[in-house]
Amino acid sequence: MIRILLADDEDLTRGALAALLDLEPDLTVTAQAADGPAAVDAATRHPIDIALLDLEMPHLDGISAAQAIRRLRPVPTVLVTRHARPGVLRRALAAGIQGFVPKTTPADRLAAILRDVHTGGRYIDHRLATHALTETPCPLTRRELDVLRAVHHGQSISALAEQHHLAPGTVRNYLSGAISKLSVRTRHEAARRAWEEGWI
Repeated sequence: MIRILLADDEDLTRGALAALLDLEPDLTVTAQAADGPAAVDAATRHPIDIALLDLEMPHLDGISAAQAIRRLRPVPTVLVTRHARPGVLRRALAAGIQGFVPKTTPADRLAAILRDVHTGGRYIDHRLATHALTETPCPLTRRELDVLRAVHHGQSISALAEQHHLAPGTVRNYLSGAISKLSVRTRHEAARRAWEEGWI
């Protein structure tokens, strides 16, 4: 029996997926979590053979949670996502993720992927791999990426300025430049786009 840790911040999605996977004769969901830290905690308290994690979870995303879980116990990880960008795929592979699938994957196909990954295989959705080959180059400067990385982690402009030894007006200029280059409306949208593209 393959014991699965399932983490997804959407209760309905997580519950439905757990029910579907439990219908498989050789799979069982032994632990569930609603965010990244809870997934890491569950990995320490429950017997698991594989982690199935949502990429976008609060407090700790799926990639970071997978890295933390692997430091505790060497289980393979499959990430599921609704919106996959090539840069995120690249970051997941660099972090040692063994599977990367869209949430549109049928349950029986996901079950087959989990079995394959559990036995040492690797699965990357072919559409995601194709997009990775045509990735958009990053238009942002190093300093713009620095401030967007800090925004992504929830820092205020004053904290950003202090951390990077810059005047608050200078930080605003970097943020304005990044917002303009990415054709978004806010610094939070810019940070999210940079994260999705795998630039930060």
